[in-house]
Amino acid sequence: MNRRFAQGFDGETERHPREAVEAVVALGANLGDRAETMAAAIKDLARVPLVDAVRVSEPIESVAMKPEGPDASAPAYLNAVAILTTRLAPSVLLGYLHTIEQRHGRERSTRRSAREGGWEDRTLDLDLIAYGDVVSDDSDLLLPHPRAAERDFVLGPWLAVDPDAVLPGVGRVDEALRRLRGDR
Repeated sequence: MNRRFAQGFDGETERHPREAVEAVVALGANLGDRAETMAAAIKDLARVPLVDAVRVSEPIESVAMKPEGPDASAPAYLNAVAILTTRLAPSVLLGYLHTIEQRHGRERSTRRSAREGGWEDRTLDLDLIAYGDVVSDDSDLLLPHPRAAERDFVLGPWLAVDPDAVLPGVGRVDEALRRLRGDR
């Protein structure tokens, strides 16, 4: 395993058990057998070491998002949100998410930061949306996810799993979803 992923968020090597924290992971797929890939990815998440529980929303379908906005001509996405109870450091968890993506055929055509976004079609996309109340502007570990509050397909499923969810730096997820939809 890459040494970078063997270190905790604070740079210290993981040697002592951490307290469990809830991490929010968004799942998306728009190529291949989307439902089968997502079901297998959820099983993979449950098998990650130091992940004690996984709660998952029902999948929803959404239009592909491109830099120019929604693209109805691209294959539609199947999206869900999983809340993991884990004792892994966020950087280690992110490493496992990337490994699971690769296992399911994810190819990253260009290296982009989470802030820029990856807009290509994909067999599986796993985004670390939030990790407890951690806020990080590290280019390798942006927390919370910089575009989470702009994504109905993240906020809606997240609320289905946790009606009291809070997005660090933004506030209650239900209120963020209302603002996004233009509801008052």
